[in-house]
Amino acid sequence: MKLVTAIIKPFKLDEVREALSALGVQGITVTEVKGFGRQKGHTELYRGAEYVIDFLPKVKLETAVADDQVERVIEAIEAAARTGKIGDGKIFVAALEQVVRIRTGETGADAL
Repeated sequence: MKLVTAIIKPFKLDEVREALSALGVQGITVTEVKGFGRQKGHTELYRGAEYVIDFLPKVKLETAVADDQVERVIEAIEAAARTGKIGDGKIFVAALEQVVRIRTGETGADAL
């Protein structure tokens, strides 16, 4: 089992969710986060004053998937989240040692 974490642009969330649903991914956790990578933020004008926006709004998606689904999930996120511009985000994959469904006590792949 793997934990797939993706940091994407907020307006791409619906497209990514639909792509993952089409693959049969059942559980997704979404968190609104702020951060920056290579783009290093940007400047904005507000009432004549210039402000530096260091941290840009992003969305963090997390989903636990079986090992045989990982590549398809990565490809789906990548295709749905890509705009071709800087700041599209990143995908991280980490191994999961154990998963437990609290309601039933199921463990491992059965808990997904």
